[in-house]
Amino acid sequence: MPNTALITGASAGIGRAFAELHASKGGDVIITARRAEALDALKSEIEATHGVSVTTIPLDLGAADGAQKLYDATKGQQIDILINNAGFGGHGNFIDRDLNADLAMIDLNVKSLVSLTHMVARDMVANGGGKILNVSSTASYMPGPLQATYFATKAYVSSFSQALNEELKDKGITVTALEPGYVETEFAARADLEGTNLTKSGATPASVAKFGYDAMNAGKLRVINDGKIRFALNWLVPLLPRQTVLKMVRKMQEKNG
Repeated sequence: MPNTALITGASAGIGRAFAELHASKGGDVIITARRAEALDALKSEIEATHGVSVTTIPLDLGAADGAQKLYDATKGQQIDILINNAGFGGHGNFIDRDLNADLAMIDLNVKSLVSLTHMVARDMVANGGGKILNVSSTASYMPGPLQATYFATKAYVSSFSQALNEELKDKGITVTALEPGYVETEFAARADLEGTNLTKSGATPASVAKFGYDAMNAGKLRVINDGKIRFALNWLVPLLPRQTVLKMVRKMQEKNG
């Protein structure tokens, strides 16, 4: 029975952990990211350890034709699981940031995810089912001063995931939004978040990947890996005045010292 997972942003962090986890369960993987050498190294490691097939597709998914190129490169392979993990953030006041950087963030975090999901989900319907896991964030629950665009993109991802699940569930497809808190990956360095309270402690990529993978297989709608954060976001934050929430988020993301 086919069990192939297409995983974006798979060269490091949570994406890499997803690939290793799925392979450990006997599933083939198609992995993509910009760094060809990292993908090739992961391919060698996974094939040697788990004896499954690994296909590498190095490309810039955030480019205008990135999603289409990725989809075209997978033609002939049935994708049973789609894990949209690729994404990045960026710290700073919106008007002080390079606009092109934020537009590129929207392109990768939103446009490429929507485009790839549209193409793959149509094939899943034709094949009789499948599973989609979109990596969102706890950022989806609130606006994010000092990461305004990133938080907004993740709000989109979580909203989109829930709506899509409702549309596709009768066709044998489930869509899960994984909404982790801070995870110890390259994300913080790339987003210039080092030195903020947000990055004081975080979960490991492996633990987050397993949590999300299990939730996807269980057909859950949206999940947060940390119980304390889950309680706060679902039961405490909604009761606070919005200005209070905004000040809290901003303080959490301000540089120490």
